[in-house]
Amino acid sequence: MRPAAPLAPELSPSRYIEKVSLATGEVLDAEILPRQLLVGSHRDHHPADIQARRFMSRLMKATGDEELVRRRMKKVRELGHQTSEVIARVIGQKDPEKVSRALFGLKRKEYFFRYKKPQRGKQEIEDRLAELSRRAAEKQAAAERPGKPWIRMLLTGGTGFIGQEILWQAAHDPEVAEVVVLIRPKEVRDRETGETRTLSPGERGETLLRRLWLDPTGTRDADENTRFRFLGGDVEQPDLGIAQEDLEELGGRLTHVVHCAASVAFDDPYETSFRANVTGNLNALRVSHALQSAPDSPFVAHLAVETSYIHGRQVKKPAREDEVVFPRNFYNNYYELTKAMASIETERFMLAEGLRVVQLCPAIVIGEYRTGNNRGDTKVVNAPVNVFGRAHAALKRRDGRWIDRSTGALLARLACVFPGDPSAQINLVPVDRVAAGILAAARRPRAVGRRVHLATDNRVTSEKIRQMAYEELGVRVHLADPTVHRTMTLPVLTRVLSGLKQERLASALHKLGTIFGGYSEWGQPIHEVANDVELLGLPAERPDSEHAFRMLCRHNRWVQDFGKVRDGDEISRREKLWAELIRDLEGRTGSHAGAVPAADFRRFLEEELDLESFERRSK
Repeated sequence: MRPAAPLAPELSPSRYIEKVSLATGEVLDAEILPRQLLVGSHRDHHPADIQARRFMSRLMKATGDEELVRRRMKKVRELGHQTSEVIARVIGQKDPEKVSRALFGLKRKEYFFRYKKPQRGKQEIEDRLAELSRRAAEKQAAAERPGKPWIRMLLTGGTGFIGQEILWQAAHDPEVAEVVVLIRPKEVRDRETGETRTLSPGERGETLLRRLWLDPTGTRDADENTRFRFLGGDVEQPDLGIAQEDLEELGGRLTHVVHCAASVAFDDPYETSFRANVTGNLNALRVSHALQSAPDSPFVAHLAVETSYIHGRQVKKPAREDEVVFPRNFYNNYYELTKAMASIETERFMLAEGLRVVQLCPAIVIGEYRTGNNRGDTKVVNAPVNVFGRAHAALKRRDGRWIDRSTGALLARLACVFPGDPSAQINLVPVDRVAAGILAAARRPRAVGRRVHLATDNRVTSEKIRQMAYEELGVRVHLADPTVHRTMTLPVLTRVLSGLKQERLASALHKLGTIFGGYSEWGQPIHEVANDVELLGLPAERPDSEHAFRMLCRHNRWVQDFGKVRDGDEISRREKLWAELIRDLEGRTGSHAGAVPAADFRRFLEEELDLESFERRSK
């Protein structure tokens, strides 16, 4: 295999991370490669290691005691090292480490990674953050207009999943006066003529508002019509790609910059993730700093939307909101790694440059809490749910030749194997809770200088998700041991599927297994949650994760048809009708729709909705 080309200096992880000797504490002068920072580079490369992890997974399933399993893992490793030392003496090998690596795939850690951070005293940091919060309060007091809208924000990522929910909530927020949405022109191809044309930011914006049911000719009133502007730009370009005259005009108006744009593709290569998540973040920070520094600027604060998984594979202790340390168990993917690097840059701008910032860190974001509506999103948790749903439909097929039905049934059963430890805890947060937290941060100067996890305190396990998938979708998902699936089953499965000329399914399963397998292992991070209530004033009762997941399944099953409905206008129509149905159901039952049993929910839909046309039945 040809070695990868060296990274450009500006992309190097060494800008943010250093390697430190465990023996001496000295910083080692060695190149740091991106792959070295992922958990996949440090395990599963030896049969003995694979079997040890498999044993620990089974022990976790039997006991449910993570601390016990960690102690046993440590003892097993020490026993392996001791055995290697004995064998080395017997065979005359001077270096027991060679024996340990050859027999058990073990080696003693000689170094660890840590983030490069300027040494500042605790009191110095606290004083700095207090000053930033005080100045934000002064700026907000000057900008506020009692009884009138006063928040004027620049929003990046407005066409994304979270960004669309921010727009929807901003349209109904009496304190939001204006949202300037940064949006790129887009080339589209006419399906009938095959010709391509470029949609301007304004055209894309009008389409976006219409699909959010904020159409100027329909539900949106005159006030709402003036709230939104769509401005051409690109977060990966200096000044966010905004023309200089536009920047100057915005400088005298904006009170906030909300940086929501990011790449959420967990399988993107390092360079792609870096440019979207780090370079884009730096460009947004620089624009905010310029706005804040302008004379007589009304700028209050920069709101950085990050992820709670900047903490990586933490163990033992909850991931704290007030710090980012390099995780001893590394990161699952380059998305997490580059978002952590972006957070380090945000801290630097805050402490060194004096930029007023609130850092908001959502967990795994899913559809709206009451309805499951997700604006047509098919990524993250939606992806496996849609694959399971389509596989179940294939299992039920009765048409076609016997051999085709049999092959389809086999493929469907293979598609319903998912790597997951039953005890693994998944932190799901509905998108409306996230957007509410972001907008709350815009009016809470106390939050400036702080990091806030927008996460839940009632996580769901892989086993519970498996049960709910069966109840809601009729799909029998088999949870496979993550280590065995990752190292043995998945490679064989993808080769078999490719041999059956099912490359698309093979690719989908490989992608799901490698991307989501890391999040369904035991030992997932537990995130501190408190600042969302204390600093942002969000309701203390966080969304029920089980209800939220059930509504995700129901939405994807009937509204999206497991991802087959892709037209944006049709998704919008269906989601609006769906919201009306859910409101009627909750009025009838007096409870959250996610609490309604699956069979009762299905009967209600059949009474009220023509499932084929997705139209309301006439009374």
